[in-house]
Amino acid sequence: MAKAKTVKSVKARSEKLPKITVKEYKKIIFLGSEAAPFIATGGLADVLGSLPKELAKKDNLDISVILPLYGNISDEYKKQFRFLTNFYVSVGWRSQYAGVFFFEYQKVKFYFIDNEYYFKREGNIYGFYDDGERFAFFSRAALDTIARLNIYPDILHCNDWQTAASIIYLKGMYYGDDKFRRIKTVFTIHNIEYQGKFGMETYSDLFGFPDSIMSFVEYDGLVNLMKGAIEMTDIVSTVSPTYAGEIKYPFFAHGLDPVICRNERKLVGILNGIDIDYYDPKTDKSIFAKYSAADISGKATCKAELQKMLGLPERNDVPVIAVISRLVSHKGLDLIKDIAERLLSEDVQLVILGKGEIGYENYFRYIAESYQGKCAAIIAYNQDLSRKIYSGADLFLMPSKAEPCGLSQMIASRYGTVPIVRETGGLNDSIKAIVGDMGNGFTFHDYNSNDMLYVVKQAIDAYRNKDEWGKIVRRVMKTDFSWKKQAEKYEEMYNK
Repeated sequence: MAKAKTVKSVKARSEKLPKITVKEYKKIIFLGSEAAPFIATGGLADVLGSLPKELAKKDNLDISVILPLYGNISDEYKKQFRFLTNFYVSVGWRSQYAGVFFFEYQKVKFYFIDNEYYFKREGNIYGFYDDGERFAFFSRAALDTIARLNIYPDILHCNDWQTAASIIYLKGMYYGDDKFRRIKTVFTIHNIEYQGKFGMETYSDLFGFPDSIMSFVEYDGLVNLMKGAIEMTDIVSTVSPTYAGEIKYPFFAHGLDPVICRNERKLVGILNGIDIDYYDPKTDKSIFAKYSAADISGKATCKAELQKMLGLPERNDVPVIAVISRLVSHKGLDLIKDIAERLLSEDVQLVILGKGEIGYENYFRYIAESYQGKCAAIIAYNQDLSRKIYSGADLFLMPSKAEPCGLSQMIASRYGTVPIVRETGGLNDSIKAIVGDMGNGFTFHDYNSNDMLYVVKQAIDAYRNKDEWGKIVRRVMKTDFSWKKQAEKYEEMYNK
């Protein structure tokens, strides 16, 4: 009897155990115009360099990325690329050569589309008169590569307007092929301001779209590639939950708010992460001294060496406030211009690094010249110097008018430089106001320079209390901005 009772009790307990489920195996291909470490001009490259890598750690996911083979990709990587095949791609009435090269990097399969006319150019990778044609070619070449190599994915994940045409081609022209018809699509909006708008004369002559899908692609008398992708994709994602809500409104949507609202049922917002191995003050070779949340003493050395490098007095008692940004209006630089001289009347040092609109460049040069010993402005893109500033500054100012996600506030946090941000987009989702022992930064809501200056002064006052400031720095450094948690959310989205 006792034996029977024991068996019964074990059975009862086993029935309460959770069921073990095996996740379905999925093939996912990302399309993008840039990805670190191969080619990078902004946040998109960081995302496509780190999110696929994190997803590839999962045994049930097969991850690939398709990119253009730009001429300015480093030879360090190019010499490792392996040629696979070549073919010709229809671009409107044209037929253009496409070569395909392959490289596996950190468990991610990378395919590079080669066409020297489109992609072997000097300088930046964007901003050419024929960008529409270049990325129309890339979008079709990516689909043709999938067919040629028989690497049909379960999910095609496209990013921003440069790959939006891939979804339009897939749903509007390749759907007769059963293998393409089974592919589900995700379109991620990293910045809704840049939509891929072209004159209607390009509709058939350049893009080669059929008349049957014109209602999806035409908007305000123009071809709008982002609009077409939003209408035709299975899921629309953005890079933060707050931004997903904001783009339903005209102030943020740059004219696409009716389209977003019409497609709200398929809209998802997932906050970006950063590569915490790449941004790590314990191992970063660019910074003056190594440190960690457990031992932040090396940060003082980073600060002193930064001050010396930039010609600022080497003072540990004065807070260094950093701005690392593209110098464009939506980054909130008008607010900084409005209060710069009032801020510099305080006992602070201000460091600006970035390039952009000539008006902002000239203004920050003027301020640095007028306030020598208190302000330094470096009008450049310089990744090595940005690391030195992230590690050497005390406060990081990012007052964006609109910010889909923002990575700079996360990188600054990783280096113990406490963010001051406006509560918009991903800044709102990643930085919470410091109240007592809670929070990881200083925040303000309204787009108002006086509100911003008030919060900056709060941060300066907090810095003066050295015991409490050390606790704040450690807490900020411990904020989890890794991709691990965010990758789980992407997998949930794919499982839909």
